[in-house]
Amino acid sequence: MGVVNSLVGWYMRKRLPQIYKSIENPIDAQINTLFNLLKVAQSTVYGKKYGFESISTFTKFTDRLPVANYEALKPFINKNLEGQQNILWPSEIKWFAKSSGTTSNKSKYIPVSFETLESCHFRGGRDMLTFYFDQYPDSKIFTGKSLFIGGSKSINKYNDHSYTGDLSAVMMNNLPFYINLISTPKPKVALMPDWEVKIEAMAQEIVNQDVTNISGVPTWTLLLLKRLLEISGCKSIGELWPNLELYFHGGVNFKPYHAQFEQLIAKKNMRFMEAYNASEGFFGMQQELNKDMLLMVDYGIFYEFIPMENYEEDNPKTYMLDQIETNKDYAVLISTNSGLWRYDLGDTIVFTSKKPYRFRITGRTKLFINAFGEELMIHNAEEAMEWACKNTGADFHEFTAAPVYIEDGKSGGHEWLIEFNKVPTDLQRFINFLDQKLKELNSDYEAKRNGNLAMLPPKITQLSKNTFYQWLKSHGKLGGQNKVPRLSNNRRIIEEIILYNEKSN
Repeated sequence: MGVVNSLVGWYMRKRLPQIYKSIENPIDAQINTLFNLLKVAQSTVYGKKYGFESISTFTKFTDRLPVANYEALKPFINKNLEGQQNILWPSEIKWFAKSSGTTSNKSKYIPVSFETLESCHFRGGRDMLTFYFDQYPDSKIFTGKSLFIGGSKSINKYNDHSYTGDLSAVMMNNLPFYINLISTPKPKVALMPDWEVKIEAMAQEIVNQDVTNISGVPTWTLLLLKRLLEISGCKSIGELWPNLELYFHGGVNFKPYHAQFEQLIAKKNMRFMEAYNASEGFFGMQQELNKDMLLMVDYGIFYEFIPMENYEEDNPKTYMLDQIETNKDYAVLISTNSGLWRYDLGDTIVFTSKKPYRFRITGRTKLFINAFGEELMIHNAEEAMEWACKNTGADFHEFTAAPVYIEDGKSGGHEWLIEFNKVPTDLQRFINFLDQKLKELNSDYEAKRNGNLAMLPPKITQLSKNTFYQWLKSHGKLGGQNKVPRLSNNRRIIEEIILYNEKSN
């Protein structure tokens, strides 16, 4: 395994100058990316429809191509699913990353080209290692096993010559063969479709192995780690795997989970490295631990940004990277080398630096509560939850919140369903901290809470242990791409979970 460490060190030295060149010239990298994408795709169905061949400026690009969500691109993607090619992107599309769905679809099927796999997803994974080894040249993560917690794949039901699956499964099926020599569990187990069966099988296979690094979504990683402690009898994961040093995470905000991981692993030299990747692409990562993520501008993705105050407009103006402002919420649009054109990613980010372009994920464009003009965003909710727990000694597993509407002259508010790992000894004190922090973080919320006129204090409903897990299971949504929605602007989901909780007790 020492040979592998040496090879990674060699790759790092080779790749670092390329990374820093794009960091120092991000706008050139982005402009080159845009016009290369247009040139390569000009003969596709989509390229001919919008005249890619004659687009010569960013303004022409934005004037000619509409902003698109999944619904808008779905007719084109469906043609790919049926086996037709050269629709959105010229190279053959054989893989589709299955992601959580839209209002009218249980699942989305994101086309994944060879170019996206190689120059985006795989490059992102390699670059994370490059940054890590640059900071910690004495790292020994390849002296043991790399634990990958991934999804599953299946034959495409529309065309038996292509496949669908979680992004992690798509990647696992296309990784170089030698990666299997240093990774665990075996593909047969890693790609199991039933998550409950898979968690048990993974735990039994890896419990006696020397795992040095982990990659996976926090929710499912926690379940696996807890099961490992149960069957091993160890007091901590650090005791079970003394050489464990790094956890690569992404997909959800890690902050609410950090304390749980620290407690379970209980290892002083444990490090956590965040990535911003999704079915649609690999967008950013921490260049240095404990710092905001760096936007990767040479992965075959062209970025546009919409200020959130303009997001609901019919034709909002979009901005290139050199036009953005720091400390401002933006919705993210991407054009990719899999044929997603001006695609609304559904995420919101805030840039904290322009030299280099560093950012934080602040939430989802649709995950908010704005029933009373309070405009509560997901990052407000997560920070307030963390603050309330910290100040009351509580610890939560998951939560979701939704509005309580004004009825019969009574003020409305928000109801929070919380599954606690450790219940606060004084629930009212917890509510007070939660409410106060929300006021500090969000002036609109504070204004609506003034005098209890428009909004009452938060209402907390405690859920039984494993309620969220069982609710997801009842919908067939166990897996890395499925998450509990933290905020909803209506009560459909929250009422369903309340009813499920009542029936289970």
